Amino acid sequence: MRQRKIRNLDEKLNNLDMFQIHEPERYKGNWNKPCYVEIGCGKGQFISRLARLHKEWNFVAFEGHRSVALHAIEKVKGAECKNVKFVLKYVNSLEDVFQDGEVSGVFLNFSDPWPKERHAKRRLTCGSRLREYGRVLSPGGFIEFKTDNDGLFRYTLEEVADQNIFQVAAVTKNLHMDYPEEEIVTTEYEDKFSGKGKNINYLKLVKRG
Repeated sequence: MRQRKIRNLDEKLNNLDMFQIHEPERYKGNWNKPCYVEIGCGKGQFISRLARLHKEWNFVAFEGHRSVALHAIEKVKGAECKNVKFVLKYVNSLEDVFQDGEVSGVFLNFSDPWPKERHAKRRLTCGSRLREYGRVLSPGGFIEFKTDNDGLFRYTLEEVADQNIFQVAAVTKNLHMDYPEEEIVTTEYEDKFSGKGKNINYLKLVKRG
């Protein structure tokens, strides 16, 4: 989806520089712990709410769309969350940024499904990505994955089954039917489509010790 152009975007982001990390590779091995990662934080509803619920956690949110990231940073600032930092670029590999075992949890919310088979390796839940998460996660660390794309969910379950890295801790094809709403931290996208009756798939994986 094309993002609406924001006037004075660079200036607005510069004014919020205290929430940003420009060279995350320099922090490798030295992140504040416990450290949790969201890849593709969108407009920030999820990360800002989760950060308020878990003030004892430290969050690193990656978002490559700078105009979208501005909304997320503004939400975190408005929520007075001091435990979130943003990286405003796409991450090629978490291993460039985190040491083995340095991350406690990874959140993947409504990632691009890349539906064409030739693009399968770009999916954030392909086998190579799962192995990457397995390396940077600590023993007992987790992945939480949500998607409204049923095809991507089936694919993800197949990829998980092909690995021997994670144990399935929770799985449902209809999160908002099977779990109490007060237990679910939602994204803006999720509110929109679950409100229209679209099922939301959810998977929680825990790294084997």
